[in-house]
Formats: sequence, C-alpha cells, structure tokens
Amino acid sequence: MADIEYSDWGYAYPSTSRPALSNVTLSLDPSQFTLVIGESGSGKSTLTRAINGLVPHFTGGRIAGRLRVAGHDPVEMGPSRMALHVGMVFQDPEAQFVLDTVEDEVAFALENAAVPRDEMRRRVAETLDALGIGSLRRRALHTLSGGEQQRVAIASALVLRPSVLVLDEPTSQLDPATAAEVLDLLTDLNRAGLAIVLVEHRLERVLPYVSRIVVVANGSAVAGSPQAALATAAIAPPIVELARAIGLDPLPLTPADAAHMLGARVRATLPSAFRRAAHTPGAEVLRLRGVRAGYGDALVLRDIDFSVREGEIVALIGRNGQGKTTLLRTIMGLLKPVAGDVRVGGESVLGWDTSAISRRVAYLPQNPNALLYADTVADELNITRRNHGLPALDAGEVDRWLGRLRLAGLAGAFPRDLSVGERERVAIGAVTVTRPLLLLLDEPTRGLDYAAKRALADLLNEWRNDGCAALVVSHDVEFIAGCADRVVALEQGRIVADGLPAEVLTGDPVFTPQIAQAFPGAGWITVDDALAGLCVSSLSHQEEAKAAKAVHSAL
Repeated sequence: MADIEYSDWGYAYPSTSRPALSNVTLSLDPSQFTLVIGESGSGKSTLTRAINGLVPHFTGGRIAGRLRVAGHDPVEMGPSRMALHVGMVFQDPEAQFVLDTVEDEVAFALENAAVPRDEMRRRVAETLDALGIGSLRRRALHTLSGGEQQRVAIASALVLRPSVLVLDEPTSQLDPATAAEVLDLLTDLNRAGLAIVLVEHRLERVLPYVSRIVVVANGSAVAGSPQAALATAAIAPPIVELARAIGLDPLPLTPADAAHMLGARVRATLPSAFRRAAHTPGAEVLRLRGVRAGYGDALVLRDIDFSVREGEIVALIGRNGQGKTTLLRTIMGLLKPVAGDVRVGGESVLGWDTSAISRRVAYLPQNPNALLYADTVADELNITRRNHGLPALDAGEVDRWLGRLRLAGLAGAFPRDLSVGERERVAIGAVTVTRPLLLLLDEPTRGLDYAAKRALADLLNEWRNDGCAALVVSHDVEFIAGCADRVVALEQGRIVADGLPAEVLTGDPVFTPQIAQAFPGAGWITVDDALAGLCVSSLSHQEEAKAAKAVHSAL
C-alpha cells in the first residue's frame, strides 16, 4: 500500500502570482478511504491531480515543497510513468474513453505499457471479472449505462495494478442506487489493499464509506476524522447541517445516526400539523401528449403525458437509462417522436428546427463544454444575447449576473480553464441570460458545492417568481427537495409518479432525502422543514438555547 506524503507543498498556476495551494503538509494513510472536500475552485482537483503528476506536467505552473507517492516523485516521473502506481478516474467517464468496446478500452493502457499479449488478455479478464462486468467485455461503450461506464473507467485505471486510485466526482452523473454500487465497489477495493482518494461534492452519498477527510480551503489542506473535519467545514450535508444548527455532539454522519441521537431528544410534530407552502403556477408553457420516442427500433419513451406551467419548477427523476435526457432531447427537436405531440406556449413544435425551438426554450445539456466556445466568460453571455437579437450587457450588468452565479471576478477568464463546477455555472449563465420562458436543465448541479447549489436554487426561484418555468433533470435528491414545486418520476420510459416533492420523494426509497430518512412520516424533506417543525424536549439548557435560536432563525 502506498503512502502519500505532502511536505510544505504548494502550487501556482501559470501567469498567477498567488498560489492555488501553499504549505500543505499532510500524510494520507493508504489503509483508509480518504475523501477530499472543499468549495468549488478551492483546489481539490489541484491537490489530487498532483498525485500522478498531471499537475504540473499538463497544467504548467510552479511547484514548491515535496510530494512523494510510494516513495516516487510525480514531478520527476511524470503521468505516464506514475500511471503504473496511480490510477485516475475523472468525473465524466466518456471523456476518458478512446476506443469503442469495453475490452479494447481496458486493454488500451496495457498496450501502451507494452505488456505481452497473453498477459494482457489475462489481466483484462481478471480486472473485468473483479469489477463484476465480465459479461460486458464485447459491448460497445456507448450502449452502457452510466454506472457501467464508470466501472469500465475504473477497470481501465486498475488494469495497470496501481497502488493508489484517485477519483474526481465519480458519482456526479449517477442515480443514488448506482452511486451506492460504485461506492460499495470502492470500499471493497480499499479493503483489498488499494488506497482510495475520492473528491466529491455530494457528501450525503459518501460519508458512510469514508474514514478520513481532507478539507481544502483558503489555499491549504487539513486532514482529520469525518466528525472533526465537518465540525467547522464550510460545506456539509443536510444531516450534519441540522446537527450543527441544534448543537449535537458528536455529529451524526448518516440519517440513521441522526434518528438514533435525536430520537430521545426531540419530538416531531404530527404530519397534519406541518405543511410546506404550495406554489400556484400559471398558464401551461409545455405540454406533452402521448409522446413516444426512441433510437432506431428501441423505444425509450412510452406514452408520456404531462405539462409544465408558468412559475413552476418541475424535477424529473429516475435511475440512469430511464429516458430523462431522451425526453429533453425530444422537446428540443433533437429527437423526433414516433407518436404524440409536443406543445410550447400552446403551439405544436413538431417538425420545427431546434434553432427555432431554442428561441422559446433554453436547454442546458449534461456536458457544459458543448456550450462554451467564446474567449471570455463575459463573451459567453453576450453571444447568447446577440443570437437572440438582444442588446449586449455592459460590464456592470455582466458583473452583477456573474455575482448571482458565484462567478464574481471571472468575466475575463477563458471558460475552459475554469473548474468543472465553474464551467457548469458559466453554461447555466449562457442559457439563462436571455430570461427564456422555459428552461430545460440536465443535471445542472454537477460539479457544484452546496453553496453554489443554493445559489442556483435561489436563481431558479427568482425566475419562477417572474413567471419562468423550469424542467430540471437531476439525480441530486437534496437539490430537488430544496427547490422543486413538483416531481415527476420516470421508470422504463413511463411516468410512474407526479406530485408534490414530499409525496414523490418519500415514496421512492432510492430518491428519499436525508431529512425524510431521519424523520419518516413527518413530511419533512429539507433542513428548514426540520428546524421549523422540531419540538425540543429533554435537551440540556445550553442545547435547548442553541436549538431554540436555530428554530427561531428558521421561522
């Protein structure tokens, strides 16, 4: 197992005087499952990509101090040689693939390392079987589900038999059940002797699995136990946020922990005594009637019938491969339905060009890079406005718009040099800067930290209050719980649920928010719901005061 030692280590990107990270001194225990957390742009990826030499070999810049991985110097060896010791898995598995089939993709790294053919065949078979995807070896990569693709990406990294596996948000495009399968797999690999270093924003998914957390903030990185790290970290999942608000110590890390700790201390109000305020939508903006669509002979959407109204945020949920993105593509005219009708603003758009539909509907696809081609962030916003015949924003308006997106100071930045989360927000800004009547957002929280997601939810609420409608495809249960007015669930291309978030999310064990898991039957799905509804009993005077203050603030 490989020790990872940072000694007074630091890094500065090219053409910058201020280092991204400095004076980092920490040791990552290879026997532990290590989680790296921090706000978007804090330096998490910089810290972890240095482990195999991607920083500075692919980025340029200046290194200070010392980093050793299993005794090796990543700067001296470079990524190609470090790949024998450190496997890297990035957020988007498709972006890593270079060949067409599973077997060829996994064998590619061995071919580059000049591994003999017989040994190559044996290693590929062993690795695929170990990850439970041996039956997929001859499948085309584009036919795999998100979870299957992520396993292939992990196999491609593990086939070289590294001692460290570094993963950058590997569950960001996966539904909760598939994400749990990938995390279970990583836990098994760690127990078998592989050091795991994981970067992740959705802490609610990963905390049950990790034994150590590295917090990256303000140019530094500090390691500690999960409870110690989260006690003061700027980001925290809902259960920890609730526990900190009412002064629980030690912090619970899972809904089950919270339920156990709070069961003897608090009494929840009856479900009938607490209801979230319902939002009243306006006229119908989008209507799908009997829509069927697919690819070739494979039917994906089956008799889809639902609507979205002015001033309404509708979340579309479902496991990977159930037809959510296909539905958005059908609305935009990128995929022609074989039956049914799609109406926008009361008018059928069947047969319309996508460019014509785009004048009424803004669409953010899963990959934000597909929308980024200007030289600066400000240009991205103004190109969209120019394409819609609108006047350009002046510098002050650009700064105010970027401030709402938590992109202050980046107006002149080259978009593709930004972090994944920052690029996502630039793309969101580019499609929403025209204030369209309907937004289609496909996984808009990918790469966003909790603060950025709250900012996005606030922005959606502002547009909703102005009469805009939004259809949001997301696996991010906590984001949906906090901003959706309605939730529609897809399963095998059919709508199986359509209702209020508290009804649909608590009725699906895969998509149940943390607060609902901790307080089943209370009708609560967010921290604010719980703080507003909790009745404190048998707390110490100090705890009682903290809880009362938190409840009062929430009200």
